[in-house]
Amino acid sequence: MSTPAATAPEATGPAVRVRFPPSPTGDLHVGNVRSALFNWAFARHHGGTYILRIEDTDRARSTEESYRGVLDDLRWLGLHWDEGPEVGGPHGPYRQSERLGLYAEVARALLEQGFAYESYSTDDEVRARRAARGDKTAGYDNHDRELTAAQVATFRAEGRRPVLRFRMPDEPIVFHDLIRGEVRFEPEHVPDFVLVRADGFPLYPLVNPVDDAAMRVTHVLRGEDLLSSTPRQIPLHAALRKIGLVEADAPMPRFGHLPFVLGEGNQKLSKRKTPEASLAYLRADGYLPEGVLNYLALLGWSIGGDRELFTLEEMASAFTLERVSRNPARFDPKKLTVINGVKIRELPPDEFVLRLLPFLAQAGLVSTPPTPEQIEVVSAGAPLVQGRVAKLTEAAELLAFALVDDSAFEVEAAAAERALGPTAAPVLDAATAALSRLATWTAAAVQEALQGALVEGLGLKPRLAYGPVRVAVTGRTVSPPLFESIELLGRERTLERLRTARTGLG
Repeated sequence: MSTPAATAPEATGPAVRVRFPPSPTGDLHVGNVRSALFNWAFARHHGGTYILRIEDTDRARSTEESYRGVLDDLRWLGLHWDEGPEVGGPHGPYRQSERLGLYAEVARALLEQGFAYESYSTDDEVRARRAARGDKTAGYDNHDRELTAAQVATFRAEGRRPVLRFRMPDEPIVFHDLIRGEVRFEPEHVPDFVLVRADGFPLYPLVNPVDDAAMRVTHVLRGEDLLSSTPRQIPLHAALRKIGLVEADAPMPRFGHLPFVLGEGNQKLSKRKTPEASLAYLRADGYLPEGVLNYLALLGWSIGGDRELFTLEEMASAFTLERVSRNPARFDPKKLTVINGVKIRELPPDEFVLRLLPFLAQAGLVSTPPTPEQIEVVSAGAPLVQGRVAKLTEAAELLAFALVDDSAFEVEAAAAERALGPTAAPVLDAATAALSRLATWTAAAVQEALQGALVEGLGLKPRLAYGPVRVAVTGRTVSPPLFESIELLGRERTLERLRTARTGLG
């Protein structure tokens, strides 16, 4: 296989039609999402059509829950499809489990017109034949292409049920990959492959190209791990035109294979080793769709120059395959988190509150729906944390002190050990006395009172002066700005927490 540089135009001929075909066998991972994103951006850039097709022919692993999860995830990301489930379109249905009749019809036509044949060889027989001739090549050997009627009768008498195999051409398969350039596969490396199992159920090598042809897909943009299937799909596409599934002169799909996304140590990215590779994990951990998509766009593509921050709309406007790298990309959770923090800071204040509320509800800090009083507290506290967090879960943790019921408020053990030792007693006493005398409860007044009582009155450095107060009031050593936090918490609750912490010191 050779791969010269890509030079051909990426979109010529009919209007662009691309598809994202996930299997509903679990939650999406970042590799899936990047493919979905690149296809969406390519379609939007060229004014084309973005198709969602659900490949649910894996009956053992596909679930309705995963199917619903795929739709929800794509909507959460903002990658809305033009054709597909719950949207419709001229080439539906868009779930493969609802297209089995079409696959059976195509399989019969391929068999009747000589593009496919019934194969009875077992794996053991294939290995034995190869061993007998000293051939160490793995896989099927095309032995059953020209079985006689007598051989077929014998196999059937034995009770064997054949698979249906596609008859590959005997010449090399050469195609222009839109990212990798010219790619060539020799015939000995691509044996005849199975289209339909012995039980009559169609397999991916059949259903995927059939759907691409029937749905008039013009560009197949997918991961490099699927490159080895392309030399099988190209001659099958030609056969599908000859049997009349689509017009004989219908353009063939053009293929582009996106670079691998690798994990730590340049190993294959794994959700087990890298939890952040799971979209479900990222959603639950408080990442924004804007942050996830911005970062994933950088895995193998560049908007130009050293620019790393952009919107989804800006990406679509600039997206071309010429800017897609052929080199593997490495998934870096730390960089993802940094970009997500930037996206959080860019949110309008009201939008930040709306994004934050579900995480507060999940933590039991607000009701569903939240009360007007809870919304008032969150809206007042949100500006204190928006610029300090990289994930919405962090913001929820920082605001918990102001929302938790007083009966459930607890000081973290590590924070108490660090800041509420015996030397904290005079600090808490002085702070309580100073704050009790305040006529107005504002952050400025709180700061003036505590500075006068603790820094000037007790002669303490700010870290030692304010540390015990912070922990007593918020329960943590890390909190939003202290004086603003005290204003947010209110007079009575603040004084009660200071007294409770002082009582705990004995």
